[in-house]
Amino acid sequence: MGRILAIDYGKKRVGLAVTDPLQMIASRLDTVMANTVWSFLDDYFKKETVDRVIVGYPRQLNNEPSESVVYLNPFLKTFSKRYPAIPVELADERFTSKLAHQAMLDGGLKKSDRRNKELVDGISATIILQSWLEQNRYKI
Repeated sequence: MGRILAIDYGKKRVGLAVTDPLQMIASRLDTVMANTVWSFLDDYFKKETVDRVIVGYPRQLNNEPSESVVYLNPFLKTFSKRYPAIPVELADERFTSKLAHQAMLDGGLKKSDRRNKELVDGISATIILQSWLEQNRYKI
């Protein structure tokens, strides 16, 4: 059984989270700059077996896609061309940044650490993945 990878794609940074090999627990993997995401993914897919990728899809409160999908859609298109054997699923990422900030606050991180956008993006990817796991626990 391979891992499940979650991607919180942003114009500047990409948060990444991954499951354990049994696909039970989501953990923060890394945050990379958007311009280096392809080399990171190439290296990661060479080292690890990934069964599927979950990508956070930004939506507004009315369930319409957010303006930021203009950056995400080209990424999704390129991903499917580069890695056609890896299934991709979209997951609602509304409020994940707020949840990440709250998790950092609850975890006792200092204010200066909570301003670290790389950490926020990585935690957001973890929240996206954990939520997906909980919603699909009996479907896999």
